Amino acid sequence: MWHEMKIWVDADACPVAIKEILFRACERTGVLLTLVANQPMRVPASPCIKFLRVAAGFDVADREIVKRLSVGDLVITGDIPLAAMVLEKGGHALNPRGELYSPDTIKARLQMRDFMDTLRASGIDTGGPAAESRSDHKNFANRLDTFLMRHAKNA
Repeated sequence: MWHEMKIWVDADACPVAIKEILFRACERTGVLLTLVANQPMRVPASPCIKFLRVAAGFDVADREIVKRLSVGDLVITGDIPLAAMVLEKGGHALNPRGELYSPDTIKARLQMRDFMDTLRASGIDTGGPAAESRSDHKNFANRLDTFLMRHAKNA
């Protein structure tokens, strides 16, 4: 049975600029966007944009996204374990910097994440990710547009 693709956002950690890009893209294309978070969040009044508030707690939003996800849906997240679960369930995962996770790269990303966690746990300061930049926003917008155009052709 054919299903209309949806976009799910791991919204607690999603940058405002990325949410704005998503709002515009969904208004333009009519794709349903659902932001999932444990904090209240303002979203534009639109039939295409929904907000789902979940209880506070470790990975509650992640589990809710995976539970509701259908094959072919797109999830916006910087959370590598969530991206791995999305790919395993037949979805697509795009991070806020414009990287589309793939089954080929996710295992290496998980291993690197675990390695960095081990370093941090042993007291080594690994620094954090670089601050998001305009070029990150542009990369994200371009990758999202490409994904949505490809999906429209396949639908």
